[in-house]
Amino acid sequence: MNPDNSSLATPAEVAALLRTTAAALAQMRYRGEGPTFRKLGRRVLYRWDDVTAWVDARAATTTGPTT
Repeated sequence: MNPDNSSLATPAEVAALLRTTAAALAQMRYRGEGPTFRKLGRRVLYRWDDVTAWVDARAATTTGPTT
């Protein structure tokens, strides 16, 4: 699913990787909370390296509050 980090992915492909839905990704885009995306006309596409960076930035060592 991720052959080349610079290749583009559809919301469905990214959703599958993140184990969520394309609709949930759309909500993240609307709220400005999800991975960086590109709009090509009406199409939404993600670069795999942006998705990976977004996931890596959310690494946590605890579920408790951060101080």
